[in-house]
Amino acid sequence: MATPLTQRSVPELLQAIVGNLQEIIRSEFRLAKTELKEEAAKAAKPAATFGAGLVLGFYGFGFLLLASVYAFSTVMPAWLAAFLVGVVLAVVAAALVTSSSKKLKRVDPTPDKTIQTLEENVQWVKHPTK
Repeated sequence: MATPLTQRSVPELLQAIVGNLQEIIRSEFRLAKTELKEEAAKAAKPAATFGAGLVLGFYGFGFLLLASVYAFSTVMPAWLAAFLVGVVLAVVAAALVTSSSKKLKRVDPTPDKTIQTLEENVQWVKHPTK
């Protein structure tokens, strides 16, 4: 059974304050963890697309360059065919990387809600009557 505030001793009040501060800190860490998970989830798909674009660009460049040498060497010099296919693949890879990097730049890893509530808590501790 809780005692009324007027009947609590100083050690009981201090213990209650410390308990409340500990709970506030735990809550802030939970909020920060949740916010960081949300932002990481937003970054997962663009990061995977970015990686896929890079891998496809590298492998595609290599294999198609080789294939172009064999296929187009019958109608043009092998070096020219390899160059043309390489340019096309480089443009496609650049488009994938550019679109994914723009999406990644929009991800904000800063836990804004946590920062705001921490600032509010600091203000409350400094001025508990306001």
